[in-house]
Amino acid sequence: RMGRFEPGTPARWSPAGLMRRLRGGRGDGSDSGQRQLRSLKRARKILRFIPGSAQDLRVYLMALQAWLTGSDDNLRHLLRTVALRYLPDAFPDLDAGSLPELQDYPEVGLYHPDLPSGGITERIRDLPSPRKTRGTVGLLVMRSYVLAGNTAHYDAVIRALEARGLRAVTAFAAGLDARAAVDRWFRSRDGSASVDALVSLSGFSLVGGPAWHDAEGARAALRSLDVPFVVAQPLEFQTVEAWREDSRGLTPLETALMVSMPELDGAISPMVFGGRGGSADSGTPDAVPVQERVEHLAERLGRGIELRRTAVRDRKVAVVLFNFPPNAGNAGTAAYLDVFPSLHGLLSKLSAEGYDVEVPDSPDALREILVGEAARALGTQARVHARVPAEDHVKREPHLGEIEAAWGPAPGRHLADGANLLVLGARFGNVFVGLQPGMGYEGDPMRLLFERGFAPTHAFSAFYRWMREDFGAHAMVHFGTHGATEFMPGKQVGLGAGCWPDRLLGDTPNLYLYAANNPSEGTLAKRRGNATLLSYLTPSLARAGLYKELLSLRDELDRWARTGDDDALLESIQARAAAMELNLPPGDPDPSRIVAHLREQLLELEYSLIPTGLHVLGRTPDPDARKELLAAAAEAGFPEAGLLPLDELRGTASPPWAGPIQMRVLFSSSSRSFLVTA
Repeated sequence: RMGRFEPGTPARWSPAGLMRRLRGGRGDGSDSGQRQLRSLKRARKILRFIPGSAQDLRVYLMALQAWLTGSDDNLRHLLRTVALRYLPDAFPDLDAGSLPELQDYPEVGLYHPDLPSGGITERIRDLPSPRKTRGTVGLLVMRSYVLAGNTAHYDAVIRALEARGLRAVTAFAAGLDARAAVDRWFRSRDGSASVDALVSLSGFSLVGGPAWHDAEGARAALRSLDVPFVVAQPLEFQTVEAWREDSRGLTPLETALMVSMPELDGAISPMVFGGRGGSADSGTPDAVPVQERVEHLAERLGRGIELRRTAVRDRKVAVVLFNFPPNAGNAGTAAYLDVFPSLHGLLSKLSAEGYDVEVPDSPDALREILVGEAARALGTQARVHARVPAEDHVKREPHLGEIEAAWGPAPGRHLADGANLLVLGARFGNVFVGLQPGMGYEGDPMRLLFERGFAPTHAFSAFYRWMREDFGAHAMVHFGTHGATEFMPGKQVGLGAGCWPDRLLGDTPNLYLYAANNPSEGTLAKRRGNATLLSYLTPSLARAGLYKELLSLRDELDRWARTGDDDALLESIQARAAAMELNLPPGDPDPSRIVAHLREQLLELEYSLIPTGLHVLGRTPDPDARKELLAAAAEAGFPEAGLLPLDELRGTASPPWAGPIQMRVLFSSSSRSFLVTA
């Protein structure tokens, strides 16, 4: 209660109603914070000229504005005003004077720690810039943190970028829609981007923050900007110390608000950079940087900008193929992907676009170079391209103690010749194609993933270090679903310095070709492997049909239907079904039940949909494959899209559409999307 005004008392009018009238209605919530602040300012100016209890309402609105801006000066003005107006006897030494005016701050502005007046400006020329600029990074920060002077984590990022020759343009906007700041400060006059990368240090989605979400609006803004969009996480719901101690990293709530929702906008490369200080049990509101993560973020951004600005012919690309499970003839394989024709197509495309690439004559020639018989002459799974001396590995491996605790002294027994660690692969100009080493234990390759405190082998760590430092890759391309790096020990989300995926990949930009039907593991690659995913189409589907022993079993079932009781035939049917691991009814059922049960299983197998062949990047399915897929889709139906299966439609007196049945299926490939209508 303030004087005669009590906010909770029912009345014919209210401050909220007054503000609604002043600001007008839009209903989409897109800039509610900005409109609320403007409404508060207008209401307070009007109430200055109305005597009596309106002055109590004016103080109440002043309190709202001071709370929303959150600056130290405005909060002091508020407390002084409340003391003078309502508690004058308690503070006799205060100079009454007139009610102070709150300081106005720009709704959309710029920030830099070296600027006066709290670091805020509305002129981009006021911002400092390195003498020799390697690029420009647009930073989005929370206005409330800037006005409160709680900016230590932001300042650390700005300093780290500037130390690398990158100009930091740091902007904020009132409310939860950052598009106003993007449009004003990060675009040129023609609407194109004036920055090389956009980074949100708020941790939230571009439009809506933690309160609401407009993914379509965010994607439209980012699509027109056309630069990488990174959302880095300040720890809002736990302290930095709690994050360090938690094997999960981010909490489920933080993951949902700060990782999942920004991913729907198009954000990549999530990384913790700061958060609340204090102990794990007793936090403080003061934000502190996690300096090692800050440096990692700045270096990662710098490497991404370097990739964009390096001349095409000078760019070096490391392509990583997989070999899982190891020692089973799986070198150069990936789920649903025809690897060597796809890789050959990629090398040809890179060469056509100006990369320095020596393209083999054919996919078969490429395969022979990498994993052919001659390439495996030393008993390895692929060609030996480089040797890393054990003493060099010992000097350069920063986490040697952890690896030796798991695998013994370098070079170990995996991909080693006693004195060297072996790097498998081949170089084609400025493109290196390497085979990722096995994950660890032969016969139990998954053990590495489920033992905490474990480490990759000497060969695995040396392989990635060689690509990063010796080859000097500007970017890595993990080729297909999937490798092992993103599954290495460490936190689940919001990785730290002790997490092996970050250690192995370093700051190198990582592109990952991933099957479109596997979003769950693809999400791990994005969040733990710093990967920008490029989805590829899975092969077309067709009915499995019956073959070999399954056909023989069906023939026997047909004979049983014609002949009736035949004990010898029934025994043959049961033996053949058991050999193919088909299920028999439990107990000792009637022979007719056995036959009916097996016939149902055969029908299910016959009409099951299976992939036909493997996908090749850049190739759309041929007409026959599309027909098979459309037929299968029509029979299966898509109830969630209002499309019923054909067998249900046949019994429908009035189908949900007039005229011939139309089934639309969207195909997508690495190069384009297209719509097929039948």
